[in-house]
Amino acid sequence: METILIVDDEKHYRLILSEVLEEEGYHSFTAASGMEALDLLKSQIIDVVLTDVKMPGMTGIDLLEKIKEINPELPVIIMTAFGSVEKAVEAMQKGAYTFILKPFENEALIAHIAKSISMYRIVQENALLRDAVQTRYQFDNIIGKSKPMQKLYEIIRKVAPTNATVLIEGESGTGKEMVARSIHYNSLRKDHPMVAVNCAAFAESLLESELFGHEKGAFTGAAALKKGRFELADKGTLFLDEIGELSMPLQVKLLRVLQERTIERVGGTTPIPVDFRLIAATNKTLEDEVANNHFREDLYYRLNVVKAVIPPLRERPEDIPLLMNHFIEKFTRESSTVNRVKGFNKEAARILCDHLWNGNVRELENVIERSVILASKEVITPADLPPRMRETPENTLDLEGIPEGVGLVETLAAVEKRMIIRAMTLSGNVQTKAARILGIGKSGLNQKLKKYNLDKELNIDGN
Repeated sequence: METILIVDDEKHYRLILSEVLEEEGYHSFTAASGMEALDLLKSQIIDVVLTDVKMPGMTGIDLLEKIKEINPELPVIIMTAFGSVEKAVEAMQKGAYTFILKPFENEALIAHIAKSISMYRIVQENALLRDAVQTRYQFDNIIGKSKPMQKLYEIIRKVAPTNATVLIEGESGTGKEMVARSIHYNSLRKDHPMVAVNCAAFAESLLESELFGHEKGAFTGAAALKKGRFELADKGTLFLDEIGELSMPLQVKLLRVLQERTIERVGGTTPIPVDFRLIAATNKTLEDEVANNHFREDLYYRLNVVKAVIPPLRERPEDIPLLMNHFIEKFTRESSTVNRVKGFNKEAARILCDHLWNGNVRELENVIERSVILASKEVITPADLPPRMRETPENTLDLEGIPEGVGLVETLAAVEKRMIIRAMTLSGNVQTKAARILGIGKSGLNQKLKKYNLDKELNIDGN
């Protein structure tokens, strides 16, 4: 039930208004003075303040100013006599939602109150959504405790409060946009928009219009003026994903924007100042793209002020169990139609931890979502995983493809060597973890590494 605070020094008027509002389903509080109203605001949740202008001591205008200091969004409706219209105008200039002239029809007052409450609810919901988004993208909520992730967190901590351009490199599915949003929502620009553009999702002609906007009539179909993403990101952050896909002409235009901080819309000639922070991301190595003449060297140096590299999941296997549990909690929380899955049995967990995850975190997330939906019990078993992940050594070995004349000893040695290399990759070259994956002792693994000369090939340090 919405609550209305009625402030008026006339007792009779307070009682009448209170009865009217109660009949309409509102709960009302009353105050005979501005000071009394301020005390109530400290102890009660109020949705609308309805106050008279002329009151002894603190006037309605004075009260309005105090309320705006406490809660700038709280709607205040000013009641004023016909001869005090200038006071009503002053109140509107100082942030009043509206004013109503005495005497007024009850229906008019109820309509004003209903509209002001609706507006206030939207403002509150937007604030809650903004807080939720900011909480979601706090960098310490990015999942991972491995050394590569700790290094990434440190970069985010240091660069977020600055206006420095950031280049994020990482394979597809590693979470580049998540990192970009973490930087934005921990920056001084967090109260302004973050605008994201996937450069690979548009044809070159469309991408130019998308970034720079266009004037009316600039080309066939340009029926109206359109602001581009640079303008929409004003005072906020522009995130250009897959920037390695930009054509050379667009690279030139982007370089000019970064140098001059102005743009020209397609079909326009007037420079437009733009104030934005740029975060770019790519799944390519831009240094290689520069060397191959696919990317401008001067633009690369403009972008590469601070580089944040997101490690692929295969290089941080110790983070896989954390991500597994995180995604189980996420998908069971988001859907009431699925089973309340609580975890994995030992075999399913082993399969997931041993998988190479070429699709990185995105692939793992999709597998967990599928498994949570299909699981018939409180724990995920191998039967709940995708068929490709349930393959056994018997049906993955291409026995028919072994050339005639190759004996059992040679074949077993080749398989053993491949399994050791795979385990060392999954464990980040940590022998103790690799031995655990293979199901053998560390000393046994060490002997096999020397047997196949893998200690030198993999640059093992004896850990």
